[in-house]
Amino acid sequence: MDSDGGFHEVEKNGKLLQLEYHHPKYNPIPIPQTPSLTLSGEADHPPQPFFLCPLQRLRKHPSLFARASFLLNVSPECVSFTTTTLQDEHLINHDEVHDHPVLPLFWCNNKKFDVDGGCLICGGLNFGRDYYFCVHCDYIFHKECVESPLKIKHPYHLDHSLQLYYINPYSGVTIECSCCGRRAQHLVYYCNICQAGMHPICAMKPIPFVIDQPKRHHHPLTFFPRQTSLVCNVCGLLRKNYPTYVCLRCNFVAHNDCMYSPSIIKISRHHHRISYISSLPSGEWVCGVCRRRIDGKYGAYICDNCGDYVVHSRCALRKDVCDGKELEGVPEDDITQDDPPFDVISEGVILHFLHDHHLQLKAYLFYEENKLCQSCLLPIYEGNLYACIECDFIFHEACANAPRRIQHALHPHLLTLKANSGYSYGAFECDACVRDCGGFDYQCKECKFDLDVRCASISEPFVYKGHEHPLFLSLDPEEKPTCHLCKSECKKQLNCIECDFIVCFKCATIPYKVRYKHDKHFLTVLWGEEVCGKDWCEICERNLGDTSTKLFYWCNDCCTTLHIECLLGEDPYLMPGQVFKIGEKDVQILGKSNLSRPFCNSCKNPCQGNIFFGDNRITCSWRCARKIMYL
Repeated sequence: MDSDGGFHEVEKNGKLLQLEYHHPKYNPIPIPQTPSLTLSGEADHPPQPFFLCPLQRLRKHPSLFARASFLLNVSPECVSFTTTTLQDEHLINHDEVHDHPVLPLFWCNNKKFDVDGGCLICGGLNFGRDYYFCVHCDYIFHKECVESPLKIKHPYHLDHSLQLYYINPYSGVTIECSCCGRRAQHLVYYCNICQAGMHPICAMKPIPFVIDQPKRHHHPLTFFPRQTSLVCNVCGLLRKNYPTYVCLRCNFVAHNDCMYSPSIIKISRHHHRISYISSLPSGEWVCGVCRRRIDGKYGAYICDNCGDYVVHSRCALRKDVCDGKELEGVPEDDITQDDPPFDVISEGVILHFLHDHHLQLKAYLFYEENKLCQSCLLPIYEGNLYACIECDFIFHEACANAPRRIQHALHPHLLTLKANSGYSYGAFECDACVRDCGGFDYQCKECKFDLDVRCASISEPFVYKGHEHPLFLSLDPEEKPTCHLCKSECKKQLNCIECDFIVCFKCATIPYKVRYKHDKHFLTVLWGEEVCGKDWCEICERNLGDTSTKLFYWCNDCCTTLHIECLLGEDPYLMPGQVFKIGEKDVQILGKSNLSRPFCNSCKNPCQGNIFFGDNRITCSWRCARKIMYL
């Protein structure tokens, strides 16, 4: 596409048109004061005014981007600006603005619409019949996001006007769209008084005041604007400032998004599909996701195979639990029918699908510090292992039996086992424990979701040896609590429903038993104990009472005590010999040096564990390597 002005061929209603856009800066034709668009070939289509690129609207507030949110004061038309005061007019550079018009493009109903990516300003993917393209930025935007006025009145929120805000997606501010129930970020219409918000694309949609054939009811439903005391029959919730529809014949009430909830879904927390039911049989029911009581008078999802597995409607449709797809009439993808992870060649010899050579089953003989399982990257302390006949590749027997695909409670899609994450720098960051890992990866390619094999092994209920009750996944996905053991903020966590105990995935997957080269016994994890002030770590020689963590390694026979990180290192799941990319530079991981501890070129401390070498520089960790390589 010509980015300086000209013509672009498009189709509308099956008719080929030429769209001519006049650019105030580049087009030599004299034009009126208001820039316009003309559709050649359709005489009755009037010229349209230029709209300002949404990114330019945001750039008019440069000093405000550090805030979690701010009120927009620049109107969408590129020739008309509304500022808070007349003194703010100097913020507007009209030459710069004219570099950023947006061009409306139309697509034909009888052609497949295919656009890579989504709307840059709201993050949404659902484009309608027409959308906008910025000829300067090379980005596409929803029509509603581009044309969004600064203030609107909406039938779903009649008491107050909604004003246009920018919400920083990294600020932690969470606003739920009152129309669709999804998280609203970037551009949001918002009422400060009622804390009600809407996506621009939702706010601009026509409002159906009567719905003739709702999915969840057999009579037409009518919009009811005064919904403050009405409980939804589908989800059982009283949701403030949420559009509600009613059936006057049946006293039936439904939120606008609940009316279209799918009949059959697959959730990450259960191995069978579950079906919607309008009410439950009498009895005590507990939600399989949030572990709270279910009121049987309202709708829920139930497993037809198990009979006793039930989930709240809203819990079942949480984005971290379900992708929301209707599966009625869709054949089930049965992962139990997947091929096994290896072929048996002969007794004790296999060919694994992620390794090219034959592997032989062997019994553990003695511990070798530098021999690590290629899947989980942990040493082999006991039990059987598979060793490659031709190279140094080894597996724990359990790791060799890990299935090709799994359904994990942390993600709504199936995860596929990969030997290589496919990311440019080689390693991947686990989305549960937030550790960098160079081992095998359970991956959802569509969502770029990754789990290392240790986190992938966790299921509900999880028995943690440091706690007397079983643990379950987070009850509220938006909460970021503090782990009771390491005192860090949790990205994903396990909760006790009997008490307030919380443990992050990083602590939950720390190896319970380890070996230390200067101790002939196994060391085990010690937690929850008040560390005596006279105890110290035998590696770093610091007093254990000086650290906030409640986790240590301890030998009950020799009274050896070690920090977890001092024994395992800061990057325990990156293996010596692996080479990774940081930018364009190769970084190789070298094993621990028993003779010397070179100083890190980044933090200036001695290297306690593995050494990271690249660009003729030595660092003590992946974190320090990234820091110094980008200088």
